[in-house]
Amino acid sequence: MIYIYNDYGGTHTTSLAAAYHLKQITHPERKLTKEEILNVNYFNKLNKDDFGKLIFHGVDENGDSVFTIGRKSSKLVVPALKNLSLLLQSKHHFHEKIVFSNTSPTVPFVMSIGGFFSRGLKIDFIGVPLLVLGAKQCCDTIYRLVENTKQVGISPNEEQIIILENKIYKG
Repeated sequence: MIYIYNDYGGTHTTSLAAAYHLKQITHPERKLTKEEILNVNYFNKLNKDDFGKLIFHGVDENGDSVFTIGRKSSKLVVPALKNLSLLLQSKHHFHEKIVFSNTSPTVPFVMSIGGFFSRGLKIDFIGVPLLVLGAKQCCDTIYRLVENTKQVGISPNEEQIIILENKIYKG
């Protein structure tokens, strides 16, 4: 199975989701520290040249691959990847289930502003503290989104390609 977490930039909530999925972040029952957030692979490290690239984060405990992608504002990226995957499955008898999971619903406003300052304007001294604050606000929501994504992935389903738009998971 392949999991692909996606959102606008592909460097904040997606990186946190991949880290939770891969159990690189432990103790999901508590708020993350600043150090934990800033040490997550790819968190606030990708730039405009990375949009549209599948970023491999690792293999989970079940042997499933975990990727992220920043899709910008394009609503076409995930459907295009779905169609490409279906084509490859049909033509090359590739039958691995792929789950696309949208992390955008977890992004708090403060994280959007922080991402704009840090990634967009390159003003890290303003952006990074806002990103950390936003990550602390949404870490529990991201964890629950990941747990739901994994449940959908392992559940019996006729579809080989699943797209989860997701809702905000509150408590």
